[in-house]
Amino acid sequence: MTHESDDPSLDWLEAELEDSRDEDFEIEFSEPMLSMEIRRIYKDQRPDLLDRQVYFRNLLRLQAELIKLQDWVQHTNSKVLIIMEGRDAAGKGGVIKRITQRLNPRVARVVALPAPSRREQSQWYFQRYVPYLPSGGEMVLFDRSWYNRAGVERVMGFATEDQVEQFFQDVPEFERMLVRSGIILLKYWFSITDEEQQLRFLMRVHDPMKQWKLSPMDLESRIRWEQYTKAKEEMFARTNIPEAPWYIVEGNDKKRERLNCIEHLLSKIPYEDIPHEKVTLPDRRYNPDYERQVLPDELYVPKVY
Repeated sequence: MTHESDDPSLDWLEAELEDSRDEDFEIEFSEPMLSMEIRRIYKDQRPDLLDRQVYFRNLLRLQAELIKLQDWVQHTNSKVLIIMEGRDAAGKGGVIKRITQRLNPRVARVVALPAPSRREQSQWYFQRYVPYLPSGGEMVLFDRSWYNRAGVERVMGFATEDQVEQFFQDVPEFERMLVRSGIILLKYWFSITDEEQQLRFLMRVHDPMKQWKLSPMDLESRIRWEQYTKAKEEMFARTNIPEAPWYIVEGNDKKRERLNCIEHLLSKIPYEDIPHEKVTLPDRRYNPDYERQVLPDELYVPKVY
């Protein structure tokens, strides 16, 4: 039996929670604008996807922990760098979105650099990434990183074999320098099967809400699947160092992928609860002589809804 609360503040809180739930469902809305046939094929091939309610309960729990991590990073002036790499359409963008969804963008920021300019191509390879490294009290997530050289640049011929070899010699020491400087460095590789990538690309082709995600490089990655696999295997062999190991996240089930990655991330950082002083909302000051000016109608956004 339901009943209305006598406390207006509780009604307000419930309304805020309801609004938050609506936002969650909006963000999680993944039923693509596809034909019924393609939708049926996808569901038939994924009978064991994680239950939605289980997913939401755990996502909210983990996001609450991420806020605690954010508070700890600020309080201790820590520096956290998270590198996100992986196959095209493997879901790393969705993981990044769920990590940062409830965090302060002034503390947790995402770096996704475009293709290098002519000037940047002439620089020391790591130079363009250095300005984006975290300072004290910051968490930075690289949506692709200097590992472009070991992946897309190598496979697509944008870098010579000499440049790739130089990269492999330099990157372990570069990352050791970052760790010695006090940066907490985590490297994630998001993995999906050949069949799953094919299915996701097919969905992007037919979904007008997701077609922007399908770039010429994505199409090339389908053609060169085996070349990317060989490049990835050598990258792991030569850059999986004790100071900064790789962690592989299996991504055929996006919901499990997100939860597993966030759970692991939290387990690798020694954060703890930071006590906060109780916040008391102050009373508003009223000036009896103040009169609010009436603004012209053209300044207001039309109320279409």
